Amino acid sequence: MFLKYAVLPVLAVAIGSYGYWSLELEHTSPVVAKGESAVALVAPIVPAGSASVDEELDYTVARRLGSVAGWQAFLAAHENSVYSPFAKAEIARLLLAERVSNGASPNAKVASAAAEPAPLSPGTEVAVTPPPAAEVANGAIRDAQAVAEAARPVPPFAATGVVALAPEEVCKRDIDRLARLLSSPTRDEAARFANELGCEELRPQLQRLLENLRDTVPAPAAAQVTNGASPDADAAREAVGPAPSSPWPDAANAASAVAADAAAPSSAQTSAPQENPVRGVTDKAAREAVGPAPPSPRPDAANASSVVAADAAAQSPAQTSAPQENPVRGVTDKEIVFGMAAPFSGASKELGRQMKIGVETAFSQINDAGGVNGRLLRLVSADDGYEPTRTAEAMQVLYDKDQVFGFIGNVGTPTAAVALPFALDHRALFFGAFSGASLLRRDPPDRYVFNYRASYAEETNEVVHYLVKVRRIKPKEIVVFAQNDSYGDSGYAGVQKAVRSLPGDNPDVIRLNYKRNTVDVQQAVDALRAFKGQIKAVVMVAAYRAAAKFIEKTRDLYPSMIYTNVSFVGSTALADELMLLGPRYATGVIVTQVVPAIYSHASIVLKYKGALAKYFPGEAPDYVSFEGYIDATILAEALKRVGRDINSEKLVDELERMHDFDLGLGTPVTFNMNEHQGSHKVWGTQLDEAGHYQPIDLQ
Repeated sequence: MFLKYAVLPVLAVAIGSYGYWSLELEHTSPVVAKGESAVALVAPIVPAGSASVDEELDYTVARRLGSVAGWQAFLAAHENSVYSPFAKAEIARLLLAERVSNGASPNAKVASAAAEPAPLSPGTEVAVTPPPAAEVANGAIRDAQAVAEAARPVPPFAATGVVALAPEEVCKRDIDRLARLLSSPTRDEAARFANELGCEELRPQLQRLLENLRDTVPAPAAAQVTNGASPDADAAREAVGPAPSSPWPDAANAASAVAADAAAPSSAQTSAPQENPVRGVTDKAAREAVGPAPPSPRPDAANASSVVAADAAAQSPAQTSAPQENPVRGVTDKEIVFGMAAPFSGASKELGRQMKIGVETAFSQINDAGGVNGRLLRLVSADDGYEPTRTAEAMQVLYDKDQVFGFIGNVGTPTAAVALPFALDHRALFFGAFSGASLLRRDPPDRYVFNYRASYAEETNEVVHYLVKVRRIKPKEIVVFAQNDSYGDSGYAGVQKAVRSLPGDNPDVIRLNYKRNTVDVQQAVDALRAFKGQIKAVVMVAAYRAAAKFIEKTRDLYPSMIYTNVSFVGSTALADELMLLGPRYATGVIVTQVVPAIYSHASIVLKYKGALAKYFPGEAPDYVSFEGYIDATILAEALKRVGRDINSEKLVDELERMHDFDLGLGTPVTFNMNEHQGSHKVWGTQLDEAGHYQPIDLQ
């Protein structure tokens, strides 16, 4: 099901009957102040141009997700954004809604409409009064959705007149429409959109959606529930109560979400005892037994019908045709399937390719040895091109179409901002992401998120102290060249924190930006040349092609410049790019690593090289694939310890009991309930004139 995570962060305009909100206008930034009887939402004016493009895009992603996890991810990536007060207010509003969510109101629409504030003008204050506690306790107000919508701040609307659209505005309009369609897909609307599509660049995505909808199995109808838990469909609907309506476009998702889950079996569905009855494995026989659902004339009826249909799917043992040993999503009697959303096209495709090679090398080695408790491990991948706008669809395909058990080795920080809330909402394991960002390392940690690698904060702290204490460079002589998104933000924040920890009154570090998935670094080069002070070192938070281009354009201008990179750069790919330019561009370039040197003779390195040569002959050892190999090896060990009766909860519990696991890395891997990062070790490497990385001491 394409749910609220199918978000395309764009700037929409208000056009005719669509009523698009214009993100070009000044956004409201509410500040929440708790009182005894009200929550005050104050909307100050946001200075024009005060938010970067990536803040705008990430803010749009968080707003469309509309969840606590989504807003927390935004705050982790943009702690000091002009939208931070709004994000904090949204978190407070959602938590308030949860506290009063003890049922469903008799008429959610009336409650929502009565409480909905008028459009705000900049600077307007709106006081929203939550329901009295006595009313909640007595059931007078039981609809958390209505309360949540009443407390939601309303941004100013754009002008409602219909205007002619430029081509780029047509694409923005169609992107927004596609996002809403993905969140609540129907065949009729998709076909209508295909005929009305004005932005041909979206045609491939829309075509894939149409193909997926053709394969969709209709949800069972409430009227056809006659042989099991609900002898009277009408009585069942009344017992459940009407589903809450919402003025937000994503509210209709509830019907399709519940309908999609209607075919999920309960513990009563199988004719033999189940080893581990967990939601997520569909039963075709049960779906066929209850039949398709009729179309509903209104959203409330659709939601109620879907709820009863979900009950219909959980019928007596007579409705199932065969027993299932382990009805867990992604787990069969013979294999366990994991998914990976990563770039396999575009400027960063080598990162995705190498991470996939590393995971598959370990899986193949384990499978040849008999697998894990009698099951083979299999990896399914989806290409997101290192673009957050494609990550939601990639995750959805992996989860719904490929039915993966969990995720391993996802690549990137901006893409993780979309993938992470999806995984958390579905309680799916999110293991070994190729990112050192703080949003994957909360305190206390998110239950389903585990990292092997050191963080960007740890990498940049090591390199700043190396530059200052070993190379004797002053903090003011260091600049940061960073990707202009949450990945760059995370690395830059690490450098700033490291500099602040040094003695003295040190100024803020200069940041030079470039756009993700491009090699357009000229603006950063011009800014460096315009800087009046002396610059001796650049800490690079970039992908390999952009990093190589920046070195190419600045090496002659600053012959003695020290270039350092964090591990995400893609060490081997960077070395290859620089050696194509010539040895003088490569020599001396430093890369911090989160795995031991691949040219060492450590046991784990030799084991990795032997497996790589066997399963991927001709592939050279690579730091990224080595990291993927380590991720998969740790995960397989945890799976082995769980035993054959596996599900996500048992696997998480076992990972949290994994202490001092010795892989031969020179540092043990340890997880516990308060620590979901297995290693904090950072290694230093430096390119020689032959393009090989040699170890260096960062202390």
